Amino acid sequence: MHDPPDEPAAAAPHDHSGNPLHGVTLERMLTELVEHFGWEAMGQRIRIRCFTSDPSIASSLKFLRRTPWARDKVEGMYLYMLRERARRLKRL
Repeated sequence: MHDPPDEPAAAAPHDHSGNPLHGVTLERMLTELVEHFGWEAMGQRIRIRCFTSDPSIASSLKFLRRTPWARDKVEGMYLYMLRERARRLKRL
C-alpha cells in the first residue's frame, strides 16, 4: 500500500487588519467624502464629471464601478481623509 500524497498546506486566511479599506463599501466612501469635503472640493481634487455636473451618489457609483483609475483616486482621497481625521484626534 502506498501512503497518500502530502496534502498542500491550506492557504492562510487573508489578514486585512492593516488595510483601512477592507470592508468599506464604495458607497460608504463616497458618502463620507461628500460629508467631509463636499462635491465642489471633490470635483476640484478629482476632475470627473460625476463630481462636477449634477453630482449624486448614484451617478458617481455607476461611473466609479466602471472606471478603475477613478476609483483608485477616490480610494486615495478616502485614505487621505482618514489620515487627516486621525491627526486631528491625536491633537485633542
